Amino acid sequence: MAGLGTRTLVITVGGTDYTAQISKTVITANPADNDFVTFADAANGGAREYRLEFTAVQDLVAGTIWDKVFASAGTTAPFILKPYGNAAASTTQPHFTGNAIISEPDGDFIGGEADASATARMTFEASWVLTAKPVRVTA
Repeated sequence: MAGLGTRTLVITVGGTDYTAQISKTVITANPADNDFVTFADAANGGAREYRLEFTAVQDLVAGTIWDKVFASAGTTAPFILKPYGNAAASTTQPHFTGNAIISEPDGDFIGGEADASATARMTFEASWVLTAKPVRVTA
């Protein structure tokens, strides 16, 4: 078994590969904030909310992940997360798929802090609610 490496993850949203623009990607799971809990939810430990969260470079031109957020907030987009970077999913190197509701970030979205490095880039952080628990794809 191989643990996840820190350089192999691939992320696509709406069929576009944004791996070169994103430096951090995670799927989070937390208790859902829900005023109405069914008996079925309660029996299963309570409703859950899943999110696709990422840090990306601010590149304000068309076709970038920043542009996807700016132009498509409020829409739902399919995503594929390939933690091992492999082209085809397998039982030992699965992919995760789902649908995320694109939303603009709270906080920094355009601009940022100065840096003396010639290679530093301004970034933004996004947190998109998933419409359901992600699906683990093994074939």
